[in-house]
Amino acid sequence: MDHVQLNPAAHMETFNNSEVLRNFQVSFFAMSRLVTFPWTFLENKLESNKSSDLISDILKQTCLHPLCRKFPPSVRFRRLFLSELIKRQEAAGCDPLDELYDALAEVVGAADTTECYKSYILPGGDAVSLLENVAQISEGTTGLVTWEAALYLAEWALDHRHTFTGRTVLELGSGVGLTGVTICRSCRLNRFVFSDCHPSVLQKLRNNIQLNGLTDQTSPAVSVEEMDWTAATEEQLKRIGADTIIAADVVYDPDVVGSLVKLLSRILKSAQVLPEVFICSTIRKPGDLQRLQAAARESRNQPSM
Repeated sequence: MDHVQLNPAAHMETFNNSEVLRNFQVSFFAMSRLVTFPWTFLENKLESNKSSDLISDILKQTCLHPLCRKFPPSVRFRRLFLSELIKRQEAAGCDPLDELYDALAEVVGAADTTECYKSYILPGGDAVSLLENVAQISEGTTGLVTWEAALYLAEWALDHRHTFTGRTVLELGSGVGLTGVTICRSCRLNRFVFSDCHPSVLQKLRNNIQLNGLTDQTSPAVSVEEMDWTAATEEQLKRIGADTIIAADVVYDPDVVGSLVKLLSRILKSAQVLPEVFICSTIRKPGDLQRLQAAARESRNQPSM
């Protein structure tokens, strides 16, 4: 991908206004950490000409953008973002911008909610918008938010679209659906099967799939499967008939590594054609990757990963 990514880079010292506006927009709608925004560039621009034009342009690409009206990020995030913009503007001694303070007034009195929208803007300009929980862990699961590995797997898929052409793809641990929806919107698949096991995750996943206009009647056809890795039946696996399997951030817990490898082994045994398997994971603890590799070696049939 080019520099405009689902997970934008934090360092943008040499970019122009257009690129920085794009970075602000991508980061804002994905609710990226505020420290990753190109504040240094903004400060330098404000110090050099004391104009609020760039602040106004940023506002139009974020809080005042139609996407924010339709799929707004959390109230708290918008409040913090606008407060930071005002702080930078006032520090540079720029003229006050009425619409900036109006936007802040709109969220200051708004109640925080347990859910919000995050929108991930694809390189072509389209956005994948998802309803997610604000808390990283809620209802006994981590599956109600998008995690970093899902962003990177989605980016990798956009750079390797040919890998999915004409394929039936099974995603394990789909969560709220970012990777799968991105692939469905960008690649020429035969069929895509989302899967998860937590009831709340499955409901939110179905809602997000519908939110993004995907159904079993679209191209590619999509479906959602309830799949417990320890209880998936041979009949279910054969019915899905996946020739490509993907998963993002599903081995964060050492206890699930063995279950994942056993499931993959069963899928390989039931497949007429050997599927390709792509797993993207954030390494959070020393030995995470080694545990997965060791479990794969111990399995009778080693998955191709």
